[in-house]
Amino acid sequence: MNHKTSFFFALLMILSAQSFAQSGKIEFEEYDLDNGMHVILHEDKSTPIVAVTIMYHVGSKNEQPDRTGFAHFFEHLLFEGSANINRGEFDKYVEKAGGTLNANTSYDRTFYFELLPSNQLELGLWLESERLLHAKVENKGIETQREVVKEERRQRVDNQPYGTWIQEMFKRAFKVHPYQWPVIGYMEHLDAAEEDDYVNFYKTFYVPNNAVLSIAGDLDIPETKKMIEKYFGTIPKGTIDIPRPTVKEPAMTAEERATIYDNVQLPAIIQGFRIPAQGTPDFYAVDMLSTLLSQGQSSRLYRSLVDEQQKALQIGAFPFGLEDAGINVVFALVNVGGDIDETEAAMEKEYERVRSELISEKEFQKLKNQIENDIVSSNSTVAGRAESLADYHMYFGDANLINTEIERYMSVTREDIKRVANEFFVKDNRVTLHYLPKAMEPKEDKGE
Repeated sequence: MNHKTSFFFALLMILSAQSFAQSGKIEFEEYDLDNGMHVILHEDKSTPIVAVTIMYHVGSKNEQPDRTGFAHFFEHLLFEGSANINRGEFDKYVEKAGGTLNANTSYDRTFYFELLPSNQLELGLWLESERLLHAKVENKGIETQREVVKEERRQRVDNQPYGTWIQEMFKRAFKVHPYQWPVIGYMEHLDAAEEDDYVNFYKTFYVPNNAVLSIAGDLDIPETKKMIEKYFGTIPKGTIDIPRPTVKEPAMTAEERATIYDNVQLPAIIQGFRIPAQGTPDFYAVDMLSTLLSQGQSSRLYRSLVDEQQKALQIGAFPFGLEDAGINVVFALVNVGGDIDETEAAMEKEYERVRSELISEKEFQKLKNQIENDIVSSNSTVAGRAESLADYHMYFGDANLINTEIERYMSVTREDIKRVANEFFVKDNRVTLHYLPKAMEPKEDKGE
């Protein structure tokens, strides 16, 4: 979903970020409603805005193998309206109030939010309670959103240069775990699904005991609690057992390689190394290793392959931190006239460096400063804080990690970084994709 933000509202969010930079520890209250919904409230009166967010513990990994794309589809469908909101009117309520709204879906959760003037807090609560209790899950909206999602897939995946890389990567990195299919799903599954399939998905996952309501900004906590009870307290708890995947993906034993001929101008190398689940000690070491390799123009991969050797036009790395085991992606766009195999060999030399040598104390201190800055920046707005609080509670059962997770990063040693490089950044633990222009695809030999 994409929605415009007014200049005035954008200015308020910038001011909020600036004021937070000096505020230190993030204070919050949390509690459970009788129906199992977890509530987190963070008060910040520096600017007159409020973020009303709700996170559902359902992502693409909760889908059936023949009904993929449901979690993402519902992100669209639940803007269709409700028993008390006419079709197409959901957005208008927020826009008329001077706010903005959006939603996103991942492999592990679905997240909705409204950013509103603080005197419109109750509007946000009402809208989200309608989405939770009275959403229109019926054929008319289903047919409309099927076409919307199909067009999204055409634009973002099928017709986008390099757009299939996530799908191509994950189906090779995960053979048994449901991370193997893309978040957007396969369109034939959405087409084959009937209204009852969608209704059952809604009744299973869109229940208060599968949700975190996280609100941050200019609010009065006692009054907000009263409004929350009014709009959410009487919603019944879900009665269906919420399915969670328990399958464990076996370790990789050999590199998987593939060449994809696509509508691209320049060759690209995209590698995915299997890594531990987010929140585990080794995940923090891997995240720091990825930052060391790729963050900024002074990072190792950029300095070596872009500046010095000029083999890559662009290069980067980032971890897909997932609830179960994830992957760390490294990508390189080969320079004009460059050789893809030589570029990959140069990347391999940088991996070997971190496997064989401890990083210097000076570089390590710079790395820790980068990590600390990233964490502070991610929580510099009320919307960012609301989302982080919900994430930390949903995945780890500890919302206070918003204040203390930095300690987990700071406990990582130089030796830990070298160790995880040797354990995870190795050839037998990766998928390597070569994206090449279609013009380079070998012609089939049809014989005489």
